[in-house]
Amino acid sequence: MRWWTYQKERFPIFQHGPLVAAFSSCAVAYSSMLTGAPPVWQTFAIAFVTCLLFFLQLRIADEFKDAEEDATYRPHRAVPRGLVKLSELGVIFVIAAIIQLVIAWAYAPALVIVLVIAWAYLALMSVEFFARGWLKSRPVTYLWTHMLIMPIVDFYATACHWLPSGEKPWGGLVFFLAASFCNGLVIEIGRKLRQAGGEETGVPTYSKLWGQQTAAWVWFGCLLSTTVFAVIAASFVHFAVPVFIVLCLLLLWAFKHTRHAHRTPSKTFELISGVWTLALYLSLGIIPLITQPL
Repeated sequence: MRWWTYQKERFPIFQHGPLVAAFSSCAVAYSSMLTGAPPVWQTFAIAFVTCLLFFLQLRIADEFKDAEEDATYRPHRAVPRGLVKLSELGVIFVIAAIIQLVIAWAYAPALVIVLVIAWAYLALMSVEFFARGWLKSRPVTYLWTHMLIMPIVDFYATACHWLPSGEKPWGGLVFFLAASFCNGLVIEIGRKLRQAGGEETGVPTYSKLWGQQTAAWVWFGCLLSTTVFAVIAASFVHFAVPVFIVLCLLLLWAFKHTRHAHRTPSKTFELISGVWTLALYLSLGIIPLITQPL
């Protein structure tokens, strides 16, 4: 029961699951369209399970990294209030890594190399690149260095397809990964936009850093950047126009709330970020794979 409570509070599976499924399936589908090699269902399953475990590991790494701050400023969270122990989370982290390793080795041994690269970056993130104080004083640098994990995980998901097939989808992959990086910024900034009355002591947010309105415009700029890279990536699979239309419609929704950020509830930015992410990955990979023959 306590682990069910933990996942509801810190890693809600029914919220993260569909987004990770879209994320990982899009990567496999996009790689398939670039290479012309049809994917098999096992590839989708392996990419999904591995990516879901990656994001779980990210959450656990944050629990360790922020343990001192949580105990001081957020005692209501699961670890400081004693619901679960860090040692228990460490065991889960290791079990997740073993599952990832076994799956990669069984499916395509070369995937282990890509997996180790992702683990290495995750490990560096967990220790704040051995420069915690320096990074904390430079929030923008902190943001982009940590968001690089998104294209790294996405690269692994694409590798689940192209590496076993022997194909190399380098054509549009750079733009696809750039869109993934920018979308990571959308999610991260969107979940840390608060109204003045919703700020908490000791909780760093971008609205506190830049001001509510400026932070909202930065978030909107990340949406625009994602759109540019996504449309370019989609052009490599002949689906640029539908992606452009879908994202522009969502941009109008986002623009409406960005203009009046001071009146927009914090959850609205998070909601738009989630819908945006789902629409991005569906339109960039899954829908064109279904509607267009290889």
